[in-house]
Amino acid sequence: MDEKRASWTKKTTWQKAGFTIRLAKASDVDDYYFQNYCSLDKEVARLTGCKDHFTKEEVTSFFLKAIAETDRYFFLILDPNGKIIGESVINAIAWDLRRANFRICIFHPAERGKGIGSWAVEVSRDFAFDQLHLHRLELDVFSFNPRAEKAYLRAGFKREGVLRDAVFDRGQYADDILMAILEDDWRKLKENVDIFI
Repeated sequence: MDEKRASWTKKTTWQKAGFTIRLAKASDVDDYYFQNYCSLDKEVARLTGCKDHFTKEEVTSFFLKAIAETDRYFFLILDPNGKIIGESVINAIAWDLRRANFRICIFHPAERGKGIGSWAVEVSRDFAFDQLHLHRLELDVFSFNPRAEKAYLRAGFKREGVLRDAVFDRGQYADDILMAILEDDWRKLKENVDIFI
């Protein structure tokens, strides 16, 4: 394991209202596939820009490779019954630049709109700056996903640019919105939160 990654890893499990966010492990691979990809929700494929069908071999290979990478933190989101309902991933970490990409997905429609995704965004953001000591966390979101963009804005991410007509959705072009949060933005956000607690 990367020496820098090992020395910076601290808390990697969080709980709220029975839901859990924790690092993925190899023993999760079958549940990850059968609970989410055996029949991938079409809206998930649309909002993430991925294809809508994956074989078990594709998912298994990706999952096991992803959890072993030293430039990625792969968190799973579990419901109170232990079912995997989502993922929150910090990846493409450039340790020398202290920057990384972020993505999140709630796989099941019944779990969306409950604040679970917003909580996972905040937990992952805090982990990136407080524990990984990153300087920049960036993401992109499609213009036809305003709910996600609002969650990112609430979490302190700022719009940095727009790739106009970069994706094609339901017969028309849409934008790819680039967003990021810097460590100074995060510190100010956390200071303001502490003032009101």
